[in-house]
Amino acid sequence: LPLPLSTKTELPAPYSPWMDIAHELPQLITSHQLRSRVHQMPQLSPQQLRGREELHLAHLVLSFITMGYVWQEGEEGTVQVLPRNLAVPFWEVSQALGLPPILSHADFVLANWRRKDPNGNLDTIITLPGGESLRGFILVTLLVEKAAVPGIKAIPRALGATVQGDEESLHRALEELAGAIEAMREALRRMHDYVDPEVFYSVIRIFLSGWKDNPAMAHGLIYEGVSAEALAFSGGSAAQSTVLHAFDELLGICHRQD
Repeated sequence: LPLPLSTKTELPAPYSPWMDIAHELPQLITSHQLRSRVHQMPQLSPQQLRGREELHLAHLVLSFITMGYVWQEGEEGTVQVLPRNLAVPFWEVSQALGLPPILSHADFVLANWRRKDPNGNLDTIITLPGGESLRGFILVTLLVEKAAVPGIKAIPRALGATVQGDEESLHRALEELAGAIEAMREALRRMHDYVDPEVFYSVIRIFLSGWKDNPAMAHGLIYEGVSAEALAFSGGSAAQSTVLHAFDELLGICHRQD
C-alpha cells in the first residue's frame, strides 16, 4: 500500500483531550454524551502541531468529532452552531492544509488507516457508529485507491509516449491503466461482502452528510468564533477521490453536469 497521508496515529500529549474523545466516539454518540463532552473540552491551539502529518491527523480527529457532534441525534436533531472550542482549531487546521472544515474523503479514507500487525492487516484509526460495516466501507474504499496506483503511475508514461510519438510505450501505459481500472472494479465488488446496506443507509450515510443542499441542515452551520454567518460544506464522498478524475483527464472523458 502507499503511505497514508499521516503515518502517525496519536497526536502529541497537549492534544490528548482531542484524542481521548476521538477514541470513544462510537460509545459517546450512541449514549448521547458526545455534545456534552465537547462542551467540556478545552480550546486548544494547533500551533504546537509539527508538520503536515500531524496536521492531517488533527484534521482527521477534529472532522470525526465534528460529524459526531452535528449528527449525534440523527437528521431530526441537528445543531445550528459548532462550539468555538471545536470550530476554531478545526478551521485553523483546515486553512493550513487547504481542506474544507468538514469530513472529506482525504480524512475518511486516505488518512484513516494503519497496519495493525506485521502481516499487513489493516485497521482504521478513528471510527464512528456503524461497527464492522463502517470499518469495511473505509477499508474497501482504501483498497480501491490502492488498486489505482499502477494506473496513476502509467499517466506520466502515457503522456511522455504521446509527446515522443512512441506508440508501443503508449500502448503499454494504456494497458496498465486498463488493468488498474479492472482491479479497482474487483476491489469495489468486495463492498457487498463487508458492508450491510441497511447499516450504511440508516447509520453511516448520516455521519457522512454535510450541511450544503441538505434539507436536514437547510441553513448550514455556524462555526462559532470563525464566522457569524452560517457556512455550507458538502460531506465526505469517494467522488472526491482524484483518481478517476485523473483518468478521465488523460482519456479526454467529459461528464455532463446534470
